Amino acid sequence: MRILVIGAGATGGYFGGRLLESGQDVTFLVRAGRAEQLARHGLVIRSGFGDAMLPSPPTLLADGLKDPFDLILLSCKAYHLPEVMDDMAPAVGAQSMILPLLNGMRHLDLLDARFGADRVLGGQCVIAATLDAEGAVRHLNQSHGLTFGERDGTRSERVECVAQSMANARFEPRLSMSILQDMWDKWVFLASLAGITCLMRAPVGDIVAAPGGLQATVQLLEDCRSVAASNDHAPADAVLARAYSMLSEAGSALSASMMRDLEQGGLIEADHVVGDLLARGDASEDALPMLRVAYAHLKAYEVRRSRTKA
Repeated sequence: MRILVIGAGATGGYFGGRLLESGQDVTFLVRAGRAEQLARHGLVIRSGFGDAMLPSPPTLLADGLKDPFDLILLSCKAYHLPEVMDDMAPAVGAQSMILPLLNGMRHLDLLDARFGADRVLGGQCVIAATLDAEGAVRHLNQSHGLTFGERDGTRSERVECVAQSMANARFEPRLSMSILQDMWDKWVFLASLAGITCLMRAPVGDIVAAPGGLQATVQLLEDCRSVAASNDHAPADAVLARAYSMLSEAGSALSASMMRDLEQGGLIEADHVVGDLLARGDASEDALPMLRVAYAHLKAYEVRRSRTKA
């Protein structure tokens, strides 16, 4: 199976690197600067599950992409997706599978419209990773799961092939028969985490220690849950209990990467993670109060950022 990994940043570099390490036919679609860095230093992974040094990993620039690939692993930020779709278009053939690892659901609509829903699998990953100053991928936690599946819940021959290609890689692949529910479950948790930590500019432990912090967090989680339920993807009780436990843990240093992006003055996925969830919910003005406040806060940041960057 020929695999194209879009980008070799923290997420793409980790999962793509692990697949390359296991002997899979992997090529990275990258920008010129990253291609030069990889040619010079190789793709380096630092992880508690084992380091990897992959010298001169195969790379392509967008203008060198000519032939279709069997599997396209897509892990870009949501705000880069329109540009990325243009870049990857020559790699999408009649039998190609696109496996997106973006958060939320909006990207599925965009990918379906551009390439056809039959080519787009459901997918998600759970990992905390970053690139260091030298371009090495640093795995920051004990999670490195990648879940994928057909969006209609079938166990097709092609997703079995994806599972086989990932079977020997040093991460945790899982073929799911309920990938859309898995994606909604993650979305509910992530929107709650991103919304409350960005709104409060604090990690979970500091928020729940503040007067009214836990109540605000619980209300936001309920808002997100109710949107999922209204879209026929209500989280199971066990999923909701786990989300509550993580969002209410005393002393927890957990925060969303969106909060870190915001504090550094960077671009954020406000529309994709929070705004799109709000748009799929109850449109009445008194509904989803904390979700509305969280989204307004993120959009106010974007307005201020656009003014200062102008």
